Amino acid sequence: MRKIIMSMSVSLDGFIEGPERQIDWHLVDDELHRHFNEQLSGMGAFLNGRVTHELMAGFWPTADADPASSGPMVEFARIWREMPKVVFSRTLERAEWNTTIKRDVVVEEIRELTAQPGGDLALGGADLGTCFRRLGLIDEYRIYVHPVLVGRGKPLFEASDDRADLRLVESRAFGNGVVMLHYRRAA
Repeated sequence: MRKIIMSMSVSLDGFIEGPERQIDWHLVDDELHRHFNEQLSGMGAFLNGRVTHELMAGFWPTADADPASSGPMVEFARIWREMPKVVFSRTLERAEWNTTIKRDVVVEEIRELTAQPGGDLALGGADLGTCFRRLGLIDEYRIYVHPVLVGRGKPLFEASDDRADLRLVESRAFGNGVVMLHYRRAA
């Protein structure tokens, strides 16, 4: 059975973006980008909300044609284009680049998706992550803590009364100060 793995970058104070939706504080250098590529290249699909998908679709389809793109960026552009994508949106009318649009998160449909053969499923986006978390659909979390205090912005997780016990599987510090915390749902 495929797992659903949520991967997100977050500031030390728990925000995924600043108050004006800034993400310029994300410290993605070649070392971290190569790590992302290693993690994502074996996945079976990207599961994203509309905002995350539109950000990705606005850049990655042609990023490898830009002479300023680093080697890891060129590699990720290929990974992103070829990977099946499922976008959860009630407003998106159409999407290109091997993308299926789903209007709602239906637990039975997600369970069917995880029962299919192939690589694990990469979940991205705070709002979609909150929905999947509330429904008990996230198997693992890979949280990349960046060495910055943003102060205000969009939190990684919305407040919730639901408790989720996790077990640390791995941690890794990168040369740029980012720390990856990899957790699995406790049995």
